[in-house]
Amino acid sequence: MPWQLIGLVGTALAFIVGFKNNASYDRIWEARKIWGGIVNTSRSLTIMVNDFITKPDNETNKRGEELFAIRKQIIMRHVAWMTTLRHALRIKKPWETFAFNKSDKEYISRIKIREYTYSLEEELQGYLSEEELKEVLSKNNKATAVLTIQSRHFKALFLEGKIDNFRHVEIENQLVELFALQGQSERIKNFPYPRQFATLNTYFVWVFIFLLPLGAIAQFDEIGKSLAESSLPFIQFIGNYFIWLAVPVTTLISWIFLLMERIGDVTENPFEGGGNDIPITSMSRGIEIDIREMIGDDPNEIPKQHPITFDTQM
Repeated sequence: MPWQLIGLVGTALAFIVGFKNNASYDRIWEARKIWGGIVNTSRSLTIMVNDFITKPDNETNKRGEELFAIRKQIIMRHVAWMTTLRHALRIKKPWETFAFNKSDKEYISRIKIREYTYSLEEELQGYLSEEELKEVLSKNNKATAVLTIQSRHFKALFLEGKIDNFRHVEIENQLVELFALQGQSERIKNFPYPRQFATLNTYFVWVFIFLLPLGAIAQFDEIGKSLAESSLPFIQFIGNYFIWLAVPVTTLISWIFLLMERIGDVTENPFEGGGNDIPITSMSRGIEIDIREMIGDDPNEIPKQHPITFDTQM
């Protein structure tokens, strides 16, 4: 086949693959910004919980354990919200490739993903009361249920006089921001990279790989014949076997296109649990440690960061 035709197909394919990779990177970068927003909003909420929840002036001598218990209940409920959200984001979708690709299956067999190891009910133990846990587990969108309970608690504190009107509005604004961040995460999780682009990209790459040797062999043969006409014996020798260079060269080019296609595949779904995805499990635990330290919780009760468990024997 004419080399110009192969070059035209390869150029078009490079644009298509590049477009997919850019779109996939935008998805994972947006996901990282969303969870960066969750980090910031969690800290802001904790500051407000620390400073806004107070007793009336005539009851200041009764502060202490009661107020701390209220603050800790709110913070633990916030950790429960992050737990329900990350479990929802780990639910397998039909278009996700992590559970089906051979190399990904090997990876997942060697690393312990917490959301696939423990149930949501197990992970929520100790963060919600029995009544709240029962209510949350009965709902379809459990993260939304947790924020609803949180808002209901803030309203009760406002009616009891522990939060004034202005402070109540500011705290509710933080819950609104958490709802927005949750919705953005759900949008990325539940709306895949368009399948017509993802599927056609794969077909185009394999068509190009099939056509590439047909053009490369003729091109290398022509170069080899021109070298064989040289008066130098060494150059003649190279020319006689130059056509065989088509094998490693076409293999290398094919590998590059396959690799770029694969990079787009593993990047387009940032919450599957792959090695290049957003580490929402460790980020959630990091936020928990941070905000529980901010309210002055007992260091002995604050959990440590999740260890990285990787089976090196496999």
